[in-house]
Amino acid sequence: MEDPLDSRLYTDPSLPQVGSWRVSGIPSGSPQLPPSTGPSLDTARAHILALGPQQLLAQDEEGDTLLHLFAARGLRWAAYAAAEVLQMYRHLDIREHKGKTPLLVAAAANQPLIVEDLLSLGAEPNATDHQGRSVLHVAATYGLPGVLSAVFRSGVQVDLEARDFEGLTPLHTSILALNAAMRSSSLSPRILNVQARDRLACVQMLLQVGADHTSQEIKSNKTVLHLAVQAANPTLVQLLLELPRADLRAFVNMKAHGNTALHMAAALPPGPPQEAIVRHLLAAGADPTLRNLENEQPVHLLRPGPGPDGLRQLLKRSRVAPPGLSS
Repeated sequence: MEDPLDSRLYTDPSLPQVGSWRVSGIPSGSPQLPPSTGPSLDTARAHILALGPQQLLAQDEEGDTLLHLFAARGLRWAAYAAAEVLQMYRHLDIREHKGKTPLLVAAAANQPLIVEDLLSLGAEPNATDHQGRSVLHVAATYGLPGVLSAVFRSGVQVDLEARDFEGLTPLHTSILALNAAMRSSSLSPRILNVQARDRLACVQMLLQVGADHTSQEIKSNKTVLHLAVQAANPTLVQLLLELPRADLRAFVNMKAHGNTALHMAAALPPGPPQEAIVRHLLAAGADPTLRNLENEQPVHLLRPGPGPDGLRQLLKRSRVAPPGLSS
C-alpha cells in the first residue's frame, strides 16, 4: 500500500539562483514576513519577475517546474510568487512526471503553509497523481495531520470519498497507514510512537469532517472496521465503534465478501487483542448468528486450542439476529 515518501529535497545545481529563501513559521494567511527574518514576499516577487514566464513555465527532464522545486524544498515565498505567475498563465496545476501538481508535491513534502497558499491561489484541490491519489490521500498515506488541517482550514471543497486507483478513499488509506505504523512499533500498544500518533490524528480528522465510515473499498468490500479488525487493532476498533452514529448495529454487521467484522475477529490468532476485539464487537451489536458465503458462523472460524474456549462459549450463546441482518 505504502511507498517511500516522495518528498525529494531538490538540489539540482542547475536550478537558477533566485535568492536565499528559508521556511517561515509564520501563521498562514496573506503572506507577511517580519523585516528581520529573511526575504519578504515583495523581494521574492521581484526575483520571480526577473526570471520571466519562460523560465517559470519550463520543465526539467522529470517534468518539474521551479514551482514544484520551491514547494518540495519548503521555500514558501518563492513558491507563492511563482504560483501567482503560473496562476496568471493558467498553469498552476502543471504536472511533473509522476502526475503531481505543485499542490501534491507540497503535500508530500509536508509543507502545510505552502499547501494552504496554493489552495488560496486557486490550485485544484481534487487533482490526482498517476496513482489516483489526491492531496487527502497523500496526507493520509504519510500521516501528515498538518497538511490535512491546512486543506480543511482553507475552506475549499474537497472530495472526501475520492478513490485512488486501488479503490481506496483517504479514510481507508489512513487506516491502513495507521495499522502499518502500529505493527512496526516496538512500544506498548497503549503508547503510540510519533508516526502512529500522527496517523491516528489523520484518521480522527477525516472522521470529524465527515468521511464516510461505511464506505467499502473496491477490491474486497472491506469497511474501515474490517481493516482495523484484520490488523488485530483493538484500540482502533474501539475508536470506530465509539463514534456517535444511529446505525451502529447495521455498521458493525456489514459484510465484506460475506464476512462480518466478527467473522474476521474470530479468525484472528488467539490472544488478548482477539478477545478484546470480539468483546468490543459483541457489545456494539455484532450478530454471532450471521453466516458467511461458506455458511460459517463466527464461532466456526475460531482456531482450535484451549485459548479461544472462552470466546467459543461467548459466541455460542443463542442470539436472535436483528431483522434484515441474517443471511
